[in-house]
Amino acid sequence: MNTDSDRNLPEKIPQHVAIIMDGNGRWARARGLPRLAGHRAGTENLRAILEASVEFGIKYLTIYAFSTENWSRPETEVSGLMRIFKNAFGQELRNLHENGVQLRHIGKLDRIDTPLQQKIKDAVELTKNNERLILNIAFNYGGRDEIIHVIQEIIKDGRAPEEIDDELINQYLYTADSPDPDLIIRTSGEMRASNFLVWQGVYAEWYFPTVYWPDFGKEELRKALFDYSERERRFGRVSPGDA
Repeated sequence: MNTDSDRNLPEKIPQHVAIIMDGNGRWARARGLPRLAGHRAGTENLRAILEASVEFGIKYLTIYAFSTENWSRPETEVSGLMRIFKNAFGQELRNLHENGVQLRHIGKLDRIDTPLQQKIKDAVELTKNNERLILNIAFNYGGRDEIIHVIQEIIKDGRAPEEIDDELINQYLYTADSPDPDLIIRTSGEMRASNFLVWQGVYAEWYFPTVYWPDFGKEELRKALFDYSERERRFGRVSPGDA
């Protein structure tokens, strides 16, 4: 990965960017291609966004790769997606590791076949000491499912009701070792959260570019960062100018 200077970048860069990579199927349909061709193109595009994230100084990147609801898609599409993910892990892992990317899985491993589970575990183990970019891969992930998981684990650990607060819940989230996202991007122009980072994203800034994910490249990410830099994040407080 190349290191870009901070030329032509806003002064305020979000520490944590999360992306709902939407529009692969529509990208393919617009070109007369099968949906899986769009998913392959979307997977290939991730490489450019990873490189740009490092160049731009983003420290945490979370991508919504496969949701708990995606299992309801046609079997041919689901099985095709799983093949794409397996190939991507095999082809990209060494490059990611050599360039200091730490992979973390957020979500459940159940329902994922054993070979892919092992690839995910091996990737997490291999890259666990890397620090240049933390890449959270939300795979078999759902925000509501995560909150249910947190409640179950808190009960299992016998925590008293009066102990339960924001800090405790944060400790049980899949993203416990990551800060909350500053900016969430959903490509393709759709304006829905789609069960993504339900707890963590409550004060994130959202950005909805109309381009489909396979066309969301480095310059599109740069536009998102400039848009973010113009926002005033108040976290429920009153703006100083309105006090």
